[in-house]
Amino acid sequence: MGEIGAKLEALGLVLPPAIQAPAGIRLPFAPVLVRGNRAFVSGHVPQEASGAIARPLGKLGRELTVEQGYHAAALTALSILGSLRRALGDLDRVQSWLRVFGMVNSAEGFHQQPAVINGFSDLILELYGPERGAHARSAVGMAELPFNIPVEVEAEVEIRA
Repeated sequence: MGEIGAKLEALGLVLPPAIQAPAGIRLPFAPVLVRGNRAFVSGHVPQEASGAIARPLGKLGRELTVEQGYHAAALTALSILGSLRRALGDLDRVQSWLRVFGMVNSAEGFHQQPAVINGFSDLILELYGPERGAHARSAVGMAELPFNIPVEVEAEVEIRA
C-alpha cells in the first residue's frame, strides 16, 4: 500500500468501485484518459462505498445545505480517486493536482459554490499535502446536473511514469 492508500485507510475512507449507471443510461466515455504525463478526469459524482450514486439528491440552497454539499464534494473526491487508482494502479503516481472544475446544482440565489467545492479541495489537500495537492479551481453553479446530483467535479492531474 502506498502513501495515499495508507492515509485513506488511516482516515477510515473507502474508494468506491466504478459508478453504477442508472438503468437505461449509457456512459460511452473514459472516466480517466491518460495522455503522456497527464490524466484527464471526466466529471464524477458523489458515490456511496457500494458504487451507487450517493444520497441525498437535490439543489443546494433548496433541498440541501452547504454542509451536505461539502460532504457530497468530498464523496466526489473519493469517486475520482477510485477512478484514478483503477487507471493508474497507484495513487502515489499522482505527482500534482493541476486543475479542478466543480459544478454545484444550485437553486436560484444560491451563491456559496466555493464553500461546497471546498469539500473536494480540503480532502485532496489533506491526502496529498500543500505542494502536490495544490490546484487551480473553479466552483460554479449550474441550473441542473444529471440525476439531480448536488455536485459534479472534473480534474486534471500530472502523473509519474
